[in-house]
Amino acid sequence: MNKPSSGETPELDYAPKLPENKDMGIAVVGAGEIVTSCHLPAYRMAGFRVVGICDIDPVKAEAAAQAHKLPRVYRSLDDLLADPDVQIVDIAVPARHQPGIVRECAAAGKHLLCQKPLAETFREAKEIADMCASAGIRAASNQQMRWAPGIAASRSIVRRGWIGRPVQGTVQVNVRTEWENWEWLTKIGTLEVMYHSIHYLDAIRYVMGMDPEYVYADGARWPGQPYKGETRTLIHLKFPGEARGLVHDSHNNRQPQDDWYATFRFEGTEGAVGGTNGALYNYPEGREDTLRFYSRKLVPDRPYEPALEGRWFPHAFMGPMGELMLAVQEDREPENSVRDNLVTMRTVFAAYRSMAENRPVDLHEIE
Repeated sequence: MNKPSSGETPELDYAPKLPENKDMGIAVVGAGEIVTSCHLPAYRMAGFRVVGICDIDPVKAEAAAQAHKLPRVYRSLDDLLADPDVQIVDIAVPARHQPGIVRECAAAGKHLLCQKPLAETFREAKEIADMCASAGIRAASNQQMRWAPGIAASRSIVRRGWIGRPVQGTVQVNVRTEWENWEWLTKIGTLEVMYHSIHYLDAIRYVMGMDPEYVYADGARWPGQPYKGETRTLIHLKFPGEARGLVHDSHNNRQPQDDWYATFRFEGTEGAVGGTNGALYNYPEGREDTLRFYSRKLVPDRPYEPALEGRWFPHAFMGPMGELMLAVQEDREPENSVRDNLVTMRTVFAAYRSMAENRPVDLHEIE
């Protein structure tokens, strides 16, 4: 791309890449809130062909099918896998159920979009990657924050070299989350990092274009909270050389929403880019992301503030499925492959070990 003139705001390449051929049949396993509010609306926006859905609760599956005009409700996973119209299975269930579903889907030769986190242990996460590789299928992880407009735009800016060599990636969130919306999450001991900050850990390594060497983390509950797991975390990431990362996240803000914030920032040797994660403001309604960047490679000291279209929920959910479909059609590994996601999972489990042992934990310790 040519360098923009001093009066221009450069165009950013951040929209999800979608295949021209959208005829691949997608079946969804799971009919929970995230499927009905994000997966299915995003697939409809993208023009993907969803052929059916199943859930352990047939009433929920029927309701989702009616609301989104899906042609089939499968009685079981076996019923779904027997349908020759299904080429891709979108797994959207809690992590503890995913390894068994992957095993059956991989044996049936179906390509997979796996929910994050991949599993509740690193051993099981690696088994998922191994099963998919052995079956010769394409398998991707649904780390959809990579396609949130602000994160995807930041990735584009960094890849073009506009902020030079990245040296710092930071995500800070202070909101109130009603975890009761996902009742099963209230009962597990690994809450905030495993099911929320996992997005930020993945997004930081994605935008920075490098993997962490070690993690130093602390997690805490809020006094009197009814949830079993941690609801606020502070995670320090050491990348190669002088690069660092930070996640500072709390879900206990009891003040009015004008006191809430959800921000990201990436700093480099030639500039910086940052903005807001609009999905977490006035959740679940949300608003558009914002972005502001400086680049001495373009016009020194000039702030660029491009308007971004779309939101993390549901628009970014087009990205993981679109990339998986492109990978199948182009016979390559998806950028968000489950094999790549093992680095994010190592980071998550290193964070929990760090919390338990109060020390930095090298990613290579997680095997």
